[in-house]
Amino acid sequence: MLQVNRLLVIAAASAATVGALAATPATASPTTVRTLAPPPGNDEDRSGADHLTVTVRHAGAADGTRELYCHPGGGTHPDVTGACEAVDRNTRWGKDPFAPVPPDSMCTMIYGGPATAHVTGTWAGRPVDTTYDRSNGCEISRWNRMVPLLPDLGTGH
Repeated sequence: MLQVNRLLVIAAASAATVGALAATPATASPTTVRTLAPPPGNDEDRSGADHLTVTVRHAGAADGTRELYCHPGGGTHPDVTGACEAVDRNTRWGKDPFAPVPPDSMCTMIYGGPATAHVTGTWAGRPVDTTYDRSNGCEISRWNRMVPLLPDLGTGH
């Protein structure tokens, strides 16, 4: 029994850095296998965690500031479901879905118009403060990956 208790202490200490320890009754037998589980993923555990403010300028009718909440969805964005899906689609473990175009990128010199967007808030527990423009092919592609979070302005003007 002492061996089992020692294993429980080690497992609990590991859980603090790796994730939450799977729930197991305190009366479990010594042969019960304990596993580490990922952090909670229920909507009620994340409520308010994914909130973005999107300000669009120089895009005509799409200009303005809109609020977006995801998981669960809500806000003043005209396409809450589509916008949340666009950001979810671009979210990968270890990658910033809002990352700027790398400075050493070779981009086509296509001008997509004067539209800009500023996105702030919190996504997946991390702060967001980024800008978008349509100054070249790479920036247009970056913008288009986030449609409909950002307005669909086509491939260029």
